[in-house]
Amino acid sequence: MGTTETLASQLADDCMKAMEVTGNDRLHVEVGKVLGASSQTLEEAFLTEMRVRLAAIGAQKFLREQLAQAQVRDT
Repeated sequence: MGTTETLASQLADDCMKAMEVTGNDRLHVEVGKVLGASSQTLEEAFLTEMRVRLAAIGAQKFLREQLAQAQVRDT
């Protein structure tokens, strides 16, 4: 993994933690703007990392809901 990807991944990890603490679910957009002011390359990599993480969280939530519904139907 190159420097850009490594930094983007680390920033995304930090941002996810900060989003949990602050309750600001759009914090990654603000961080992206800060990055974009100095490095569009890092901004794009960071936002991609965030989209992947947020998509995975959404998919996991969906799967949990589907499993819960299946259990209710089985009872």
